[in-house]
Amino acid sequence: MLLPTAVVGSYPQPDWLIDRPALCTRLPPRVRARELWRIPPERLEEAQDDATIVAIGEMEAAGVDIITDGEIRRESYSNRFATALGGIDPDRHGSAMDRTGKPNPVPRIAGPITRPTPIGVRDLELLRAHSTRAVKLTLPGPFTLIQQAQDDHYGDDRKAASAYAKVVNRELKDLFDAGADVVQLDEPYMQAKPEKASQYAVEVLDEALDGVGGTTVLHMCFGYAAIHAWRGIGKPDAYAFLPELNASAIDQISIEAAQPGIDLDILERLPDKTVVLGVIDNGDATVETPETVARRIREALQYISPERLIPAPDCGMKYLSREVAFAKLSALAAGTAIVRAELEA
Repeated sequence: MLLPTAVVGSYPQPDWLIDRPALCTRLPPRVRARELWRIPPERLEEAQDDATIVAIGEMEAAGVDIITDGEIRRESYSNRFATALGGIDPDRHGSAMDRTGKPNPVPRIAGPITRPTPIGVRDLELLRAHSTRAVKLTLPGPFTLIQQAQDDHYGDDRKAASAYAKVVNRELKDLFDAGADVVQLDEPYMQAKPEKASQYAVEVLDEALDGVGGTTVLHMCFGYAAIHAWRGIGKPDAYAFLPELNASAIDQISIEAAQPGIDLDILERLPDKTVVLGVIDNGDATVETPETVARRIREALQYISPERLIPAPDCGMKYLSREVAFAKLSALAAGTAIVRAELEA
């Protein structure tokens, strides 16, 4: 399909499932935050399954071509995977600076990082069982994982990131074996810490991708729009680390462009990659018109061929209301259809 639409990862969780006011007025948790769930522990998995099935249906009804499970059972994009690994102290957390410059509790690496069992395979199987569309699952990438951890074992960030890359590699292979069409690695800290990223981020990314079959995406953003608004911090209007990824083994690169208004000529510096481009602004509850979406796509097509472009929201949508998220995804599908028809005419 020309210009297939996609979501980046998360979709809003229902208010009956999670304490959304509490979720939206704190930094995204890097360790588990079970207090956010409104459902008793013995019923939580069933409730999360039900909410996931609803999210799948809403993404399909909106007309999105490549969908996820909505990350419904996650408190943040990274903490569920990060805290499920062996070598992480289950009782004593560490501390690290968040990308907002504030200290945040994080997983503490107390021994060799291992992955005793697959972490997201059941999530993928539920998604696959309830959709006939192309499906994508997401997990944090190795560079971001080490930035969100306190290393009390390896003594070297590069070594610890390599250890994370090995477990991400095994998870990627299991997800593709379980039926994923696409798997996305979330790596926002490549943008947040570009100098450190230039030292070893691409190396550990390629370690994570070694021998992996299937379409892979790297998502790199400036952070959730809602968190920026809550903290009163604006977003940059340009990526500090992006063209460097053209030499990596990743297939696709997902970037936000609608809210920050980045100069789209940066797309010319990614000649070997498909780009998942943000054309939906998650920082504004006003729903785009299909023509606004179409205009943003046309602007991108000045710098990239339609065969290498996938329209999407800027980032995950978990901090939007369900009504707004659904309406924005519907506009995404409708606006993309306008441009697709123009190209096929």
